[in-house]
Amino acid sequence: MADSGTAQVQGELWSARALDWAEVQEGMMRPVYDAVLATLDLGPDVMLLDVGCGAGMFCALAAARGADVHGLDAAPAMLAVARERVPQGTFQPGEIEELPYGERTFDVVTAFNSLQFANDPANAMREAARVAREAAPVVATVWGDPQDCDAAAYLAAMAPLAPPAAPGQPGPFALSERAALEGLVSQAALELQAIEDVVSVWEYPDLDTALRGLLSAGPAARAIRHSGEPAVRRAAIQALEPFKTARAGYRLENTFRYAIATA
Repeated sequence: MADSGTAQVQGELWSARALDWAEVQEGMMRPVYDAVLATLDLGPDVMLLDVGCGAGMFCALAAARGADVHGLDAAPAMLAVARERVPQGTFQPGEIEELPYGERTFDVVTAFNSLQFANDPANAMREAARVAREAAPVVATVWGDPQDCDAAAYLAAMAPLAPPAAPGQPGPFALSERAALEGLVSQAALELQAIEDVVSVWEYPDLDTALRGLLSAGPAARAIRHSGEPAVRRAAIQALEPFKTARAGYRLENTFRYAIATA
């Protein structure tokens, strides 16, 4: 996020309901975290950086495997939760396009659904590559194709309630196509090892829980700030209706895509 104001804006949005994110929504990404962890050789001597670490769930899982974890995020409230979850980790605020680390510092660098919030995702990927040691894995995770993501309907419902995006600003699915992800890797001068898809099922027992989780994300916070919470809740409820279960819960299947490359 080369624009110094970008991290401040995103930090405010993602801090607005950090506890709801940590308690409800972040866990929906567990299948993706587990899939990525299965590809990594983590241990006590491995230094890992999670770029856009959020409330620290992935860092907690990596730390449980012995990794020396470091996390960077724009949202102070998210970082506060991460520090509580992983007291042995090191967490700091910062811009993902201007990482405050030296070259060739980390044995593993991950970025889960954070690169699309950069003004220039390719520059953010180059920064991830810069701080990765030689032959270190760099993992970039993004949304899968929109037609494979039930949450696309919810994100589409939020869009008209938010202020217009700046020209050229990436959207949530800007990096979803395999070609876009391959291009991101290539622009960072990384060597692509694999691109894989993972299905993550988001299940909520009731509407209140679904709204707690979904409205905790930055795009929803942005829409709430612009159009007010009542309008956003109405739009979210309408978007969720097709995914209501027989037990009055909600179930959304979403595909995420991750690229593994080496520095």
